[in-house]
Amino acid sequence: MADAAPGPDAEQLGAAVLAALDRVIDPEIRRPVTELDMIRGVDVTGGAVRVDLQLTIVGCPAADTIERDVRAAAGSVAGVTDVDVDVSVMDPSVRKALTDRLRAGRPQGVQFTPDSLTRVIAVTSGKGGVGKSTVTVNLAVAMAQKGLRVGIVDVDVHGFSVPGLMGLTDEHGVAPRPTRVDQMILPPVAHDVKVVSIGMFVDDVSTAVSWRGPMLHRTVNQFLSDVWFGDLDVLLLDMPPGTGDVAISVGQLLPHAEVLVVTTPQAAAADVAERSGIVARQTGQRVIGVVETMSGLVQPDGSVLHLFGEGGGDETARRLSRDQDTPVPVLGTVPLSVPLRQGGDAGVPIVVGDPTDPAARALVAIAVRIATMGRGLAGRKLGLSLT
Repeated sequence: MADAAPGPDAEQLGAAVLAALDRVIDPEIRRPVTELDMIRGVDVTGGAVRVDLQLTIVGCPAADTIERDVRAAAGSVAGVTDVDVDVSVMDPSVRKALTDRLRAGRPQGVQFTPDSLTRVIAVTSGKGGVGKSTVTVNLAVAMAQKGLRVGIVDVDVHGFSVPGLMGLTDEHGVAPRPTRVDQMILPPVAHDVKVVSIGMFVDDVSTAVSWRGPMLHRTVNQFLSDVWFGDLDVLLLDMPPGTGDVAISVGQLLPHAEVLVVTTPQAAAADVAERSGIVARQTGQRVIGVVETMSGLVQPDGSVLHLFGEGGGDETARRLSRDQDTPVPVLGTVPLSVPLRQGGDAGVPIVVGDPTDPAARALVAIAVRIATMGRGLAGRKLGLSLT
């Protein structure tokens, strides 16, 4: 009888375990734990493996998940008979080196500068109650479904609703607090979208945030400076309705942002919707299009009941196109939909929960259209020099 083939030696087995650990992703930072210096070493004795895992902070909310995934990955390697995971916490110098590396050498400050590769799109409206936040979260999730790296900043400080719409709140409506690593805030992730909102920093969901201009400006600036989103393709800002302090702050901090105006079919809505676009342009931002919500209720016989009238989106686009070299288009119309409302209440965006619904199809089409639009170069450095 032939002798059994010898098993891998300790060095080979350790290398195989490290290779397996490359597939373990930190659920908050969304990078391999090996890349984040969270694996300090792998010791092999026979078939027994000991993994030295160091977490970023004490009380890391993802600790159990990371330890479980590390144990499973190491145990999946052929020849491993036992896995022991020794969990510790990074010392301050290692943690600082990690945060510096994640910032890619950029100083602390607003991340999304004019020469950033991230498209910043502010979703705005002239007044509340038009479905702006619902449009924002569904566009974000639809883009993520298409493979884009997407984030949302809920800058509707007084009327925050994004955590609930994204399913991040518990049965009491309370959203999780983001993890803080030194001065870096890691945003929670839902439906593959990174999300931050003032609703994650209040102790009571019924808390009324009654802040004036300076405090609002500091909050928006902190969201854009201290929250680490990583390399995003698209960042969506859920703006508050109207043309107040936050709109002005966003214009100052992100003058290169693109603006999407949300309105309803009611003709009178075009008056207030136009104002949000005008304020955006005053700070140098570019209006890329109009989305009309509540565009009609589809009846069982296929006819459409226009509860809120018709033409508001077209009229808003017409007004915003005046004196512009490039007309502002209506990017799509979203019909009234019971599943759309139900999905928002349940924290499941309709593009996930009921993708065949007419409203879901309309929102996906709008997301695709925005994603494939050419990005304006106004305010961006081209990286060219004359010699």
